[in-house]
Amino acid sequence: MKIIHSYWAYLVLALLIIATVNAIIGLTQNKEFKDKDLRISLFTLIVTHIQLLIGLGWYFMSPSYKALKEVGMGEAMGNSGLRLLTVEHPLMMIIAIIFITIGWSKHKKQTTDKGKFKAIAIFYGLGLLFVLSRIPWTQWFNS
Repeated sequence: MKIIHSYWAYLVLALLIIATVNAIIGLTQNKEFKDKDLRISLFTLIVTHIQLLIGLGWYFMSPSYKALKEVGMGEAMGNSGLRLLTVEHPLMMIIAIIFITIGWSKHKKQTTDKGKFKAIAIFYGLGLLFVLSRIPWTQWFNS
């Protein structure tokens, strides 16, 4: 499960970067919001939600969760490595997915191409920042 979660994360990160950059380019160059833009944004939304499900499955099977149950939340918060894996990473990824979902929802309500690109750029961009801020980089590259 950890391997699936780690490799799927590469796809999530790549698509999130592509969707955000695509929206920024569309916004700054006053492009028309076409089917391609819709598909990029939608596929990114779907992939991030699949990653959430994989991540939740892995979270409850992980050694970090077992350690959290053994030592308790107070002790886990004092251990930066355990805190990252059991609190910070899951919480920030959920918040990122919430932003991405809000961006998708807001873009659908927009009536202009600029409004659609702006909603995607802002909310997917925020999601990307949250994801990048709490990826356990040292463990990711060692897996």
